Amino acid sequence: MNNHYQVDKQSFLYQKYQYSGKFTPNNLVFNANLQEFSQRIDYICNLQTAGKLSADESYKQIEALWERLKYSYQTLNIEKDTNL
Repeated sequence: MNNHYQVDKQSFLYQKYQYSGKFTPNNLVFNANLQEFSQRIDYICNLQTAGKLSADESYKQIEALWERLKYSYQTLNIEKDTNL
């Protein structure tokens, strides 16, 4: 197979999108955390839909991920955007 047509598996599975909000180092870190949260939630939902995880286990994992994201938000002191 040509290298031209090969897709980097990491880039395909863990796509990162360019941050376009107000730039501060803390906002950039939080955005990366938010993207990781989103990807992990997607995987958990797919595993639960496929019957690989129970609803209870899925809920527990999502709740733990949410607590980590909330802690990240609080410790990074993200400013609230009043323009929304």
